Amino acid sequence: MTSRELINALLTKGGSAERVGLFEHFWGELSALWAEQGAPGSNPYVYLYPDLDMAHCGGWFNVEAIEAPYEVIEETEEWVTKRDGSGAALRWWKSHSGTPEHIDFRMTSRAVWERDYRPHIPTGASLSRLEGGRWKGNGKLENDRLALAAARQADKWAFFGHVFIWEILRGSLGDLTLFESLVLDPGWIKDFNRVYADYYKAQFKRLMDTVGMPDGIWIYEDLGYKNGLFASPRVLKELIFPFFAELVDYLHSFGLPVVLHSCGNITRALPMIVDAGFDALQPMEVKAGCDPLAFAEQYHDRLALIGGLDVRFLETNDRAVIEREVARLIDGMKARGARYVFHSDHSITPLVCYDSYRYALDVYRQHMRY
Repeated sequence: MTSRELINALLTKGGSAERVGLFEHFWGELSALWAEQGAPGSNPYVYLYPDLDMAHCGGWFNVEAIEAPYEVIEETEEWVTKRDGSGAALRWWKSHSGTPEHIDFRMTSRAVWERDYRPHIPTGASLSRLEGGRWKGNGKLENDRLALAAARQADKWAFFGHVFIWEILRGSLGDLTLFESLVLDPGWIKDFNRVYADYYKAQFKRLMDTVGMPDGIWIYEDLGYKNGLFASPRVLKELIFPFFAELVDYLHSFGLPVVLHSCGNITRALPMIVDAGFDALQPMEVKAGCDPLAFAEQYHDRLALIGGLDVRFLETNDRAVIEREVARLIDGMKARGARYVFHSDHSITPLVCYDSYRYALDVYRQHMRY
């Protein structure tokens, strides 16, 4: 089986694969760190490309309400505070990875949304916004075309990625206004989500028409933290998941499976994730309380699983620990009939040595056959 055939089989209910799949996410700092430790290159994705079955090929279009350059509010040697086109001021580290610090938000009410932001979001596809994603001004669409062509040449499972309504809500309203409005003004949340769901469908269609058809879509939505979900299952079921299901149905109409990424303890959301039609779940964050083998026990016939290796075991850099835990996870998944892709329970951090990760891959290969 090629990587592309393998992942398609793993993401198909009732599919039969010859082995467990392989993919990973890496912190940006690893490029320089692992190069110092003997890695044969400066980018983990590039020099591990032959090993990985999935290939990220872009897809990140501009989701800010107003299409405009960032406004730099303050900058030091360590961080920069920028205000984006949705009125959010966020402070970002300049030298290492991490979530931004919330500084200030202007989208504080439905009236502000309707007056200052809603009118600027296109009702159809926008080519300039396809070019205006994370890599503004850097020929993003051409980069996506090249990445997709390279994945096709290598027979990798190629995907486009993006956040969706939950992350856009948090990034536009801020947590305080968002969580208050979930209770006090759910009509505003529904209107916000309606506008963005329509925008996403138009943009994904234009993206695929412009760049080409991937093998699937990866949606990044952090619904939980270490103590559980950010909102109750009832609230999520009423205000968020109907729009998840709508987007998944739309992407399924093109024959594209959809992977949901969600950090945190999302155990209580699993029934809704399945009902919304997602084909796979990643990363099953153990350190936040998820139990990947329990997920496999209950949902192996309805959901492919990606991740679940507690990265803290890799961070020990102890080969005995790594061998024990990698084997336990993979063999446990196979024993439960899971359609499984080996991956950490979030991403590989700078505390993981290059040799330790390569050893984890050696153990994976010893146990990967179904």
